[in-house]
Amino acid sequence: MAETINSLEVKRITSFPNGFDVFLNEAAAEGFDNMETLQRQWHDGSNRFERPGEILALATINGKMAGIGGITQDFVDSSWLRMRRFYVRPAYRRRGVGRDIAQFVLDYAQPFNRQIALYAEGAEARAFWPTLGFVETDRENTTHIFAGIPLKLVKGI
Repeated sequence: MAETINSLEVKRITSFPNGFDVFLNEAAAEGFDNMETLQRQWHDGSNRFERPGEILALATINGKMAGIGGITQDFVDSSWLRMRRFYVRPAYRRRGVGRDIAQFVLDYAQPFNRQIALYAEGAEARAFWPTLGFVETDRENTTHIFAGIPLKLVKGI
């Protein structure tokens, strides 16, 4: 029996989640190293999502870890924020998990009134972010910047 989307919960985390290996293993199997980077930077203290505007969010469905993602100070321009370390486990994709994490993070970042950038790796990610209001850019180390108007509203999707 499939778990319902009604059981999706997204919350801020301030400590590294137990059972994170499931993210590490599944991301690595897909050729992504962002979960390994997240774990390494968290444990060495170089990135704990603690500066103003930063947050790391975890999505669960019926208590099972479904996805993770956050926002940090941008490394290109520290006056900006950057969406970082997003990953949704394959079993939970196409169920609104990534969208809910991203919206949770964007809602948190809004009062800080800072421009938001990201680097989308892969075709799926490049197609996903415009649905939340990001537009493509040629900015250094960046594929998208937040324009604030979700593509679905612009195109009537």
